Amino acid sequence: MRKNNIIYIGFKKIMDIVIGFLGTIFIVLPCSLIIFIIYKVKGYKGSIFFTQYRVGRFGKKFKIYKFRSMVENAEEILTDNKELYAKYKENSYKLPPDEDPRLTNIGDFIRKTSIDEFPQFINLILGDMSLIGPRPILDNELKEYSEEEQKILLSVRPGITGVWQISGRSEVHYPERCEMELYYPKNQSFMLDVKIFFLTIKQVLIREGAH
Repeated sequence: MRKNNIIYIGFKKIMDIVIGFLGTIFIVLPCSLIIFIIYKVKGYKGSIFFTQYRVGRFGKKFKIYKFRSMVENAEEILTDNKELYAKYKENSYKLPPDEDPRLTNIGDFIRKTSIDEFPQFINLILGDMSLIGPRPILDNELKEYSEEEQKILLSVRPGITGVWQISGRSEVHYPERCEMELYYPKNQSFMLDVKIFFLTIKQVLIREGAH
């Protein structure tokens, strides 16, 4: 590994931790209070956080943190409805907001604004994720990649944002998504990180592709 790459990876790791702490203090905590109040007023039960196991670097499983945009029994609602579950899989493990019975009243809003992703700053502190990288996927999504592609995809830590996020996000389905996600580990660099960072801000502001 070249010296420049070692410096870049070390710098990126330090920045992820710094950004994780700042994001948790100044973004996650205030948003947590607001969402908690809204959910209590609306009468929603359970935690304001949603956790789920995803596949991380080298195939290690970790628990991803999000603000809960769905009702508490969302998984049961999905799997108990065979037609809905089939559509979910066909649509690259997504459902259109207007057809998703699992969303809370503000669930669609916090998804479109990407507020639901904010708790992943905690994952930065824990070292499970990076700010920039391929999105962390579910175990059953790995089959969309060949064995060689899986090695490439899992050679880097998954990111809060990445190439797929700035290229259409939920509008882009497999197998096109595979090509986008594999681009980052094949071409990662400081300049690519900067480009993705600023394009992510643009995507969040115009709310394109977020379902």
